[in-house]
Amino acid sequence: MSDLHKEVSELEGKSATAARLFDIRLIIGGLFTLYGVIVTVAGIFVSDADMKKAEDVNINLWTGLAMLALGLFFLGWMKLRPTEIPPPPATDSAERDGPCSPSRTAVSPDWRPTVRRE
Repeated sequence: MSDLHKEVSELEGKSATAARLFDIRLIIGGLFTLYGVIVTVAGIFVSDADMKKAEDVNINLWTGLAMLALGLFFLGWMKLRPTEIPPPPATDSAERDGPCSPSRTAVSPDWRPTVRRE
């Protein structure tokens, strides 16, 4: 039974790592930061014709800075308050060894279902 416990512990660790890896704050923060840098650079190197179209407001620069700030906020939030994976519920041996546990089944390990062809 100790091999089973080791395997379960290993899978729980992988699950926690996957949950932290796919935290939505990382995805949102990363995308907003990336797009914020791109739009900010576009706002820095703006032409006079583009400025006249926007009535002399450098909208790319302001939007890029806002996106950059929002992206950094999400990344900082993720760093300061990481995702906490709740511990698995404690179960006693009666629940763990339920009616379908391997020790209580009457089916042999090499049993295979039969397929009916009509």
